[in-house]
Amino acid sequence: MNASLLFLIPLLPLACGAANALFGLRLPRAVSVSLAVGGAAGSALLTFVLWPLATGEGTTVTLYTWLESGTLQVPVELLFDRLSAPMALMVSCVSTLIHLYAVGYMKDEADYARFFALLNLFVFAMLTIVLSDNLLLLFLGWEGVGFCSYALIGYWYSETKNANAGRKAFLVTRVGDVFLGVALLWLFSLFGTLSISTVNAQAGVLPAATLTALTLLLLGGACGKSAQLPLMTWLPDAMAGPTPVSALIHAATMVTAGVYLLCRLFPLVSLSETGLAAIAVVGAATALYAATCALAQREIKRVLAYSTMSQVGYMFLAVGAGSVSAAMFHLLTHAFFKALLFMAAGCVIHLAGGENDIHAMGGLKKRSPLLFWLFLAGALCLAGAPLSGGFFSKDGILLAAFAQRTPLYSLLWGIGVFTAFLTALYTFRLLYLVFAGEPRKDLHGHALPKTMIWPLVPLALLGLGGGLLNLPGLLGGSSWLHHFLGPLAGESPEVSHGLEWGLWGLATALFAGGALVARARYRRFKPGREGAVRRFFLGGWQADALVAALILRPFAAVAYFFWKGTDDALINGVLDGLARGFQGAGERLRTLTTGRLSNYLMAMAWGTVIFLGWFLLRTLIP
Repeated sequence: MNASLLFLIPLLPLACGAANALFGLRLPRAVSVSLAVGGAAGSALLTFVLWPLATGEGTTVTLYTWLESGTLQVPVELLFDRLSAPMALMVSCVSTLIHLYAVGYMKDEADYARFFALLNLFVFAMLTIVLSDNLLLLFLGWEGVGFCSYALIGYWYSETKNANAGRKAFLVTRVGDVFLGVALLWLFSLFGTLSISTVNAQAGVLPAATLTALTLLLLGGACGKSAQLPLMTWLPDAMAGPTPVSALIHAATMVTAGVYLLCRLFPLVSLSETGLAAIAVVGAATALYAATCALAQREIKRVLAYSTMSQVGYMFLAVGAGSVSAAMFHLLTHAFFKALLFMAAGCVIHLAGGENDIHAMGGLKKRSPLLFWLFLAGALCLAGAPLSGGFFSKDGILLAAFAQRTPLYSLLWGIGVFTAFLTALYTFRLLYLVFAGEPRKDLHGHALPKTMIWPLVPLALLGLGGGLLNLPGLLGGSSWLHHFLGPLAGESPEVSHGLEWGLWGLATALFAGGALVARARYRRFKPGREGAVRRFFLGGWQADALVAALILRPFAAVAYFFWKGTDDALINGVLDGLARGFQGAGERLRTLTTGRLSNYLMAMAWGTVIFLGWFLLRTLIP
């Protein structure tokens, strides 16, 4: 099997995206969208065909040397191993379904070529992150997903709020990118290379303090891309983009990049207990924070946005607890059911005639029973219904945290358990408000195109059956993903079967409790006045106001001072004063030039008198 074909996995969507960018509007629409879908589908097919190359130690293939300066050598080198292969397959397969969905969603959009070109470029950038065996090449993909998110979130840039949301995502994630950039420079100075394989292999020689500092820098970079505390404010506003963009960002690409970075460099990260604890704390805190915010949101996609933030927090908790397999398991199942939920939310908005407010919805089950059942499948996975993919993957994370048996991780496990209850509560709140009862507002929607419905079916099946990827031995499973990852899987929690059954019983009780509370509160919901606590959660704990108070306004004040006080008053004042002085002197000299002969003769006479007077004084006074 020709290993060089691995390069086609990221290059196919890049080529199709470039073709659409250059010629998309000149081609028939069917050809343009077929190119876009074909680019993602081709990557998925190639990943599946080349899967045997991931066995053993994996396959590394170099295309050419990108940069070479002194000891710095940056090859375009891909690593297709047991960690990158499942990730690449998930990214390409889910992206293909999102592209198919986008064909129907964007059918009335005039500038479709730009949209599909950026969508393909997004997939290329994410696959570059996943497959790269060089940190600088990974950073290229890292910045690529940042650019694509900016361009796609602000796709409808004629509306100021959409353009602002794109800029906000770009700027906030750049903060995290600074941390990652510093980490890369430091790693190069330590090892003389940016090869991921070499860095992981040699990380054990570094001092503990250096390992901790590097881990915290990598965590800072991951927090930016994965919208974790404190760099999480961009994600809810990212809903300004078209729904396929939201599905791509939240399910298959951008927010999972940070988790994958920590898993890819886990041999380095795992050497710092302090670093692992920091990752776990950030993950648990973000999971709880986002779950409380999701409880109060009124826009359907913002509920799912905060849900994504919370679920990615669980993945961080898994990495911090030392279990890469648990983090990757939840990453994969979450990609299936969250893509399903976002795309279903787009269908809901379509049925509701563009209405986003779930307080105005209701009764949509009657309008589209199939959509209801598909949405319910995703909701069951998100809420952790027993035997669903989300149940097994979330339980694996909580089990990994519980197995650490330290006071800190016991606390984080408790936070994770409480967050699981909140997850079930806000998920069924969303389900009841959208589909149950009667519409609380006149909704004049549209019929759903088939291309918007049928891509949801395989995602529903994958979400519900995703537990088979890592079904625990307690149920006769083989924990396939954990064994497939092998040495890359991290720690395997060791607890008794009785305790595991008890934790499953607790998870089932949390799911049932959340569902029952939501049913009692929201089955016959009537909008009322929102209290202070709900407004606090609705505003994301006023995080934007806090950032504005601590960073934006002080920065604006300092900038205003240097603008008015230094630039205008001092620099421009001095320059303008000098200019006015020279201009005044010129004006006064100009009055000597009158054009009258009598004035010139008078000036010559006075000049002669002055000269003679000066000469006589020099003669008389030695």
